Amino acid sequence: MSLKAQISEDMKNAMRAKDSARLGAIRLLLAAIKQREVDERIELSDSDVIAAIEKMLKQRRDSIAAYESANRHDLADVEKFEITVLQTYLPQQLTEEELNVILEKVVSETGASGIKDMSKVMAAIKPLVVGRADMGKISGLIKTRLG
Repeated sequence: MSLKAQISEDMKNAMRAKDSARLGAIRLLLAAIKQREVDERIELSDSDVIAAIEKMLKQRRDSIAAYESANRHDLADVEKFEITVLQTYLPQQLTEEELNVILEKVVSETGASGIKDMSKVMAAIKPLVVGRADMGKISGLIKTRLG
């Protein structure tokens, strides 16, 4: 079953269970997927759906920071719940050790020696970890490793 089909099935299950909070989060995700399909006139693959989920997760994290700085913890809690729902559709996240192993392999393959080679390393590592690690975290690890 494709990821998009799984999300649609989960929406139906949330409707049956009358779980309105989960249903709302899933509907937002499906709307983003359908919007991208209509805009680009394509059927999204699982990797495209994962990219859409990651984009939504980043938006939620930014919103949480803004809400908490404005003392709107009620709205931040809604965003946090949506993050937990969205994360269920992502592949298993990589551990710190696994990330370090992948990073060392990519650094040796690309021959990166300093911070000027960061973009080369980012370009090589991204396809290996897409959907399984936060790119902001990876960027920090690369800076530490090359700096």
